[in-house]
Amino acid sequence: MSKPPHPWWKSATVYQIYPSSFLDANGDGTGDLAGIIAKLDYLKDLGVDVIWLSPIYRSPLADMGYDISDYEDIDSRYGTLEDWDRLLEGAHARGMKLMMDLVVNHTSDEHAWFTASKSSKNDPKRDWYIWRPGKVVDGEELPPNNWKSVFQGSAWERDSATGEYYLHLFVSKQPDLNWDNPVVRSAVWDVMRFWVRRGCDGFRMDVINFISKTDGLPDAPLVDHTQYYQPACMYYVLSRAPLPFPRLLRLTNGTPTDHDLITVGETPFTHEASELAAYVLPQNRELDMVFHFELMDIDSSSESPLITKPWTLRELKAIISRWQQVHARIYIENHDQARSVSRFGNDSAQWRAVSAKMLAIFEVTQAGTLYVYQGQELGIKNFPQTWGIEEYKDVASQNYWNLIKEQRQKAQGKEDVEMSDLLDGFARKARDHARTPMQWNASPHGGFTTGTPWMRVNDDYREWNAEQQIDDETSVHAFWKRALKVRKTHDVLIYGDFVMLLETHEQVFAYTRNYGSTSALVLLNFKEGKVEIDLGEVVGGVTGYTFALGNYENEAIGLEEKVTLRDYEGRVYVREALLD
Repeated sequence: MSKPPHPWWKSATVYQIYPSSFLDANGDGTGDLAGIIAKLDYLKDLGVDVIWLSPIYRSPLADMGYDISDYEDIDSRYGTLEDWDRLLEGAHARGMKLMMDLVVNHTSDEHAWFTASKSSKNDPKRDWYIWRPGKVVDGEELPPNNWKSVFQGSAWERDSATGEYYLHLFVSKQPDLNWDNPVVRSAVWDVMRFWVRRGCDGFRMDVINFISKTDGLPDAPLVDHTQYYQPACMYYVLSRAPLPFPRLLRLTNGTPTDHDLITVGETPFTHEASELAAYVLPQNRELDMVFHFELMDIDSSSESPLITKPWTLRELKAIISRWQQVHARIYIENHDQARSVSRFGNDSAQWRAVSAKMLAIFEVTQAGTLYVYQGQELGIKNFPQTWGIEEYKDVASQNYWNLIKEQRQKAQGKEDVEMSDLLDGFARKARDHARTPMQWNASPHGGFTTGTPWMRVNDDYREWNAEQQIDDETSVHAFWKRALKVRKTHDVLIYGDFVMLLETHEQVFAYTRNYGSTSALVLLNFKEGKVEIDLGEVVGGVTGYTFALGNYENEAIGLEEKVTLRDYEGRVYVREALLD
């Protein structure tokens, strides 16, 4: 039997579920595994190949499940291991796979490993984590270095029992594992084997480029004069050659045919494709693909990802062009990002659906494995700017708000300080926007729960929901279904080479994809307002291209060398080999 020319995951559509916000089946206000099982037919009908679950392991939820206290059990909020088995069985019965979120840069401080580690300097698990004594400066004890946590403040926490500090790149309840310890690596392999043997089809690996820290843990350079603790990502993001991270199929007792897994690594703070290429080269046997963050950081200020900065289409084009040379995942939404239609499109009543469909075309016509985040297929937008800080549940939002408020109170010498500018930034960029409950129908709380939702549902659920869109052929949902089918129909959209057109144009993103004898031409108007473009630079001219997909209508639109695109219009044309 001949080997297929491409791994199965290259053409897959992966749908990310944030379980707390997907569907609550028992009325306690939090989404659960039973709710996901109830929507398997919905996912299959959409065109999903792989379901990726954000963490559902046992956790105290200091960071919404990314602080794991038991890797081999399901948190009771979501259900049981038996519920997970039923979910897996239901997914497989429908021809879909199930991918778990693997968070192993750190654990919860309530994990048994850490409980043992902090119990004594002599405990066998002491060096499973990164412990250091403090340093004394001018008679004052300070943490071992000046590294700042990703979530503000020191990246170190002092343990009063042993008098030493442990490293936590995120919140203090997320102590970092010591990946230099081979016993730790072996324990992680055991966790992976547990889930693979249970039937898991792959793993998304959280901040996997953080696991290797620079020897000596030196102080970070001073770049922020407003505080002692400084950004230190240069000392833990790809700080050394990647540690051995062979593909999971090599870590099991089976063979590649037994466990044909999908493995994807999240790699924040890394904007150079060359630095990540080693992770995905087949000969290195590490990861199938990576999540890069350069596009997600395009509108982030140097101060914080919660503070916006202007971006241009030329910048976006340059980023896409670079990363089309590496097999990365294609995404513009996930649980850590604001809604794409609010960020890259136009979420006004007039243009919301049109621009959401244009962004769908933008995604389905790029090379790489395609990822769709829950609600993206409906064109869900950010929640209103009128919501107060009390509606922002994310630890990143709350910590940054408290930091800036404290700085302003100290500088101005009063309690009541102006914070509306920060709330404006949150309204555009906060992670919370991705975490509002799914809008299933027009019933109370959008049909997400019969109880009180853990987080407020977006105000527009009565007129913007799945039930309203499913039977509407003009809806964003219907368009996503059609777009995913077009992608699967044309291999050129998955495997083809990427060639930029109109590189300096500030309104239109145009490119061709070429694979064997087939070419595809993609035209995207990223702004409000009609625009005329000249396609004279298309290799081979525009003769022979046929209309494949568009966000204004379904009927074929002819193609000439000069084209006028309407507001937020997107079109895809496909051409087979030209005859001599």
